[in-house]
Amino acid sequence: MKICKICSSNTTSITDTKTQKIYHKCPECRYISLDEAFYVDEEREKKHYDKHHNTLESLGYVKMFEDLVEEFVLPYKDEIRSALDFGCGEGEVLPIVLQRSGVASDRYDLFYFPTKVYEGKKYDLIASTEVFEHLSFPIEVFKKLLSHLEKNGYLLLMSAFHPDNDEEFLKWWYIRDVTHIGFFNIKTFEYMAQKFGVTIIKHNFKNIILFQNR
Repeated sequence: MKICKICSSNTTSITDTKTQKIYHKCPECRYISLDEAFYVDEEREKKHYDKHHNTLESLGYVKMFEDLVEEFVLPYKDEIRSALDFGCGEGEVLPIVLQRSGVASDRYDLFYFPTKVYEGKKYDLIASTEVFEHLSFPIEVFKKLLSHLEKNGYLLLMSAFHPDNDEEFLKWWYIRDVTHIGFFNIKTFEYMAQKFGVTIIKHNFKNIILFQNR
């Protein structure tokens, strides 16, 4: 029996009979983690990301971030003087979209922009899109990001919310990505918000959630 990486509760196992992969589901916070035996190594992970080619020429990708900024950033723009994109990827599309909207953003990515520019800084906005599903220890990263937020600053996360039904989970397209190792839903994020004393401002019931530091 595995311990939940978010809330330390005992988990139950889900086995995908097609791939033989094992997942551990928390009955308390609903976090689901892939068993570590099925993790890919860092070299394969990097090669997988290198195939993405998400740039400003990827119009659908740019539109996704434009919509994200319009709904989740611009309503609070007057409060945002500094921003960080944590896990920006090779194309650094979100920082460019933010810049076009009048929000200057630092960039960090483990593979493509590895300089930890956030050290010693605090931000009014930290965005981390399509990152948390890749993390071995998401609660530690969540805590670290909050430590770099100004009081009343915003933390914006994007990661698809998993279906709670086990059968639906095993049919879900999001688990087919070999680099996706952790899966959240709104209950998981509600637990994380309560644990660290932050407020959920809004979410879209699908894959985006905005927290505010207090």
